[in-house]
Amino acid sequence: MSGDTFLFDGVAITFRTNETIAMALDRVGIRNFGAGQGGSAGRYFCGIGACQACAVSVDGVSMEACLTPARSGLLVKRLAPVSP
Repeated sequence: MSGDTFLFDGVAITFRTNETIAMALDRVGIRNFGAGQGGSAGRYFCGIGACQACAVSVDGVSMEACLTPARSGLLVKRLAPVSP
């Protein structure tokens, strides 16, 4: 492990070199990434950004966790459900 961390909903997540945010979260057992499409929970699904099921807020911007490299100091949060 590199010893580098990012914060996910205020919890420090250690990541390995070349891991994406989704890979690091999955490795530590976090599989619910917040509000998903159609009322389902966001999750790590396709791994290539096509489904956007892993969308999270990264430093205030919605991004796919499966495509976003983990970097030290990132503030990652679950997306809040959107009201109709």
